[in-house]
Amino acid sequence: MTTPIPRVAEVPAARERARAIPEAAVARLAVYLRVLSGIQEQGVGTVSSEELAVAAGVNSAKLRKDLSYIGSYGTRGVGYEVVVLIEEIERILGLTRKHSVAVVGIGNLGHALANYGGFPGRGFPVTCLFDVDPDLLGVPVGGLPVEHIDDIPRICAEREVSIGVIATPPPAAQIVCDRLVEAGVACILNFAPVVLQVPDHVEVRKVDLAVELQVLSFHVARRADSALEATRLAAAHQHVNGVSSTVSGNGVNGMVVS
Repeated sequence: MTTPIPRVAEVPAARERARAIPEAAVARLAVYLRVLSGIQEQGVGTVSSEELAVAAGVNSAKLRKDLSYIGSYGTRGVGYEVVVLIEEIERILGLTRKHSVAVVGIGNLGHALANYGGFPGRGFPVTCLFDVDPDLLGVPVGGLPVEHIDDIPRICAEREVSIGVIATPPPAAQIVCDRLVEAGVACILNFAPVVLQVPDHVEVRKVDLAVELQVLSFHVARRADSALEATRLAAAHQHVNGVSSTVSGNGVNGMVVS
């Protein structure tokens, strides 16, 4: 994922563009990057906006708008150069910089995150793990020994951790967050179902799996209601057609009209 360091004159312009990008568009840029990486692995050199939009699950107009935020407009009749577009998105997303990730809370979720092989390949190597369970301390998980949370400030500072992942039970989340902030960690991914109190310079992204399931439940219920309503309307329509047919065949009030 290493790319050429941008020229000095390009850095301020890139920062200005990054500040102007809506958060929803940033999330889609990450999706485009994933799709483009797959296209690059297939040896494809260029991709049209329509092809990329279909692969990313968005419409082409929205994709072109998103890419315009990073100053990439493609070439009419040719499309986008895959390598160039990957470099532009990586630069805007900050992926040309070195990242180091700490995972705190080595339960089932923490184990899964520590062992996930996709993070290093995308520029997010997990470099330290923390917990308070005596049975876990010193035990390697994903090749790293589990450290005590009291050592968060020291170890995170030493290893220049830029992103902290909190996967602890709710009561411990704020304490862990405070220690990550003390270590200079300014970006936190929080899986604990609590609202963290952080200084203004710290960015927190909350991932609540229960909320996501509830949102999916809403969509399931809405589709079920729509199917039920469609069935009801079809039955009503069939009933009206049946009554109409009876009237037409037998006349009014059962008398055959001559």
